[in-house]
Amino acid sequence: MRHRKKFNHLGRKSAHRKAMLANMASSLILHKRIKTTVAKAKALRMYVEPLITKTKDLNTVEERIHAQRTVFAYLKDKYAVKELFGEVAAKVADRPGGYTRILKLGNRIGDNAEMCLIELVDYNENMLESKKSSSAGKRTRRGRRKATTADSTVAAEAPAQESAEPTSESTEAESKE
Repeated sequence: MRHRKKFNHLGRKSAHRKAMLANMASSLILHKRIKTTVAKAKALRMYVEPLITKTKDLNTVEERIHAQRTVFAYLKDKYAVKELFGEVAAKVADRPGGYTRILKLGNRIGDNAEMCLIELVDYNENMLESKKSSSAGKRTRRGRRKATTADSTVAAEAPAQESAEPTSESTEAESKE
């Protein structure tokens, strides 16, 4: 039984698993999107999201250097650390969490493994554009029927009032003459 076992061992020894996750995390940071299996992507998400969180709220130089050294101990790639603390940290500065997205692709031909894309959320321009366009024209359907009936009754009363006013004005004009 695996009660209270937090992470997936992925069928590997600990040294192999740590090296694989470090390589995958570096590739994800450098390329912003990688294709892998769903199990590895879920393990990678648990590995990389705390590292991205370490790039936030660094006020002093000492804090920044300490965070960079801590992340380097996990990633073992200085170019990935530089990218993470440069461009990626600037993009995720206002995001409260959830830095990665897993998009399932289907099963692999050879062994029928479930495949997916794991990507950094702020770097998918297609989803960002669709989110901006959909949020601008997004409306709720709650209370739509009531609003429609209320609008139709107001619209029905408005022409009646307009047609009544000219007749009263015409009668007032006739009475003055």
